Amino acid sequence: MDTSDQAQAGRVRAILASLVAGTAILALKALAWKLTGSTALQSDALESVVNVVAAAFGLGAIIFAGQPADRDHPYGHGKMEFFAAAFEGGLISLAAVLIVVAAVRALWLGQAPHDLGLGLAVNVGAGALNGLLGWFLLRQGRALGSKALEADGKHVLSDFATTGGILGGLAVVALTGIWWLDPVIALAVGLWLGRTGFHLVRESAAALLDEEDGETIGRLVTALDVLLRKGVADHGVITVHGLRAMRSGRVTHVDVHMVVPEYRPVSEAHDGAERFEKALIAAAELEGEVHAHLDPCRRKYCARCTDERCPIRADAYAGIPPVTAEMATEVEPFR
Repeated sequence: MDTSDQAQAGRVRAILASLVAGTAILALKALAWKLTGSTALQSDALESVVNVVAAAFGLGAIIFAGQPADRDHPYGHGKMEFFAAAFEGGLISLAAVLIVVAAVRALWLGQAPHDLGLGLAVNVGAGALNGLLGWFLLRQGRALGSKALEADGKHVLSDFATTGGILGGLAVVALTGIWWLDPVIALAVGLWLGRTGFHLVRESAAALLDEEDGETIGRLVTALDVLLRKGVADHGVITVHGLRAMRSGRVTHVDVHMVVPEYRPVSEAHDGAERFEKALIAAAELEGEVHAHLDPCRRKYCARCTDERCPIRADAYAGIPPVTAEMATEVEPFR
């Protein structure tokens, strides 16, 4: 089994763990709600319903996203993970609406919780499991390059945080007898979840619409600065421009224009560009591919070109300037 297959197997195991653990946590939270009749604990259980449904959808998304590129999907199937993240954000937003409605209804009808001691004890256990699960999913998502796992982990950790707030608030209710704090806590949870769902949908939509990823561009620019300073003798590339990057799940597709000495044969320029492409992906620590367009230098880059055997140099070498994001992404610097 190669590295990519091992990573895919790790993603599937992680989302299966989320599905199994999420179901157990949901059962505990539902029990706590039934024991107490608490609107706040009902809101906590509703959020766990979202966790379980999202994990089930995420399992299918991760399996689909792991399929290799084919004729119908030349860039692979990785964007399915962004759909999964957007779907989870929508579920979170729906849960937020249901929680707010339940909280307002409880305030209107004057519903007070009961038997909080046992219910809180059960919810403490569920909350502890949630914290461990969220940490595991976020860690695995970042390590395995899975947006679906990362989104699931962020949601579970936000669930853990709200569970902590709910437990603290209900402890105050148990000590003081101020019943209306219960639906007020639920209302706060609903508003918090609405915010979380919105941001998750926004991030997923940005990825699906290929919005520029500043972090990925930054990693590529840093790698380019290192590689270009090695000089033309190492890889045959003088400088670059027109840098673009698109993420499809865990895979990054990079487009870039490479400026090469115009006097060199096509085969030599091609071989150097291939070495540069592989070195760029490795130096940026990305999983993906580079598509390069070769541009002849046209004697416009002599001052930064280290090619000592160039027979057509127009200007003396003056040094290689630092690579910046503005320079790397510029479409036509000498148009």
